[in-house]
Amino acid sequence: MSRQLASKWLKTAALLKYPVAAVHIPQTMAFNARNLQLMLGRYGMVYIKPIVGGGGYGVIRVSTSGGSYRYTHMKVTRSFTNYGQMYRSLMRVKAKRRYLIQQGIHLATIQGRPVDYRVKVVKTKRGWVFRAVVGRLARPGLCVTNISKGGTMLSGRRALQMSLPHISSRHKRREMRALTLTCTRIMEVQFPGVGQLGFDYGLDYSGKIWILEVNTRPQ
Repeated sequence: MSRQLASKWLKTAALLKYPVAAVHIPQTMAFNARNLQLMLGRYGMVYIKPIVGGGGYGVIRVSTSGGSYRYTHMKVTRSFTNYGQMYRSLMRVKAKRRYLIQQGIHLATIQGRPVDYRVKVVKTKRGWVFRAVVGRLARPGLCVTNISKGGTMLSGRRALQMSLPHISSRHKRREMRALTLTCTRIMEVQFPGVGQLGFDYGLDYSGKIWILEVNTRPQ
């Protein structure tokens, strides 16, 4: 039986111990009013995510510009003239569970829709093998790419070619696979017994690979 870990916080903390992985991880903090204001001031846009949960459920994008604040939950965006108003409204719509705040990455897009990548590996008698490298294109109007939320699945090659035409998709897929193997070794050391892993990667317009999430029950 493959070991499963629900906490995003535990998995992120494990990878942060290793500089080779840490450079690919967006800054992450515990969710509270002070940390959210700090992160918005630093990055302008962040995501808040339930520490336990999947399928894009409960993910909210929060941003600020020109002294105003807004958040997007599913397809609804609300705007506010000050931080206090925004935070009070946010507390009413977010799920009643513990959240973390993640630095917002401006993902490369296809026709204005963000795209990310799921790389799935499974442990066999021969060692770890790749089962999938796919792109996930967000449904129009949504900030999450999950297929369960209406996202569209593309081959990894096609997603890279369409969203980052100025970058070699072959080289980028090779880099993604190498990072996956490195992080898989780390996860196996930190959490003995894991038998399958799904890495969610986002690429910005420079082509940098960001580790958005690691799943031990990848769909």
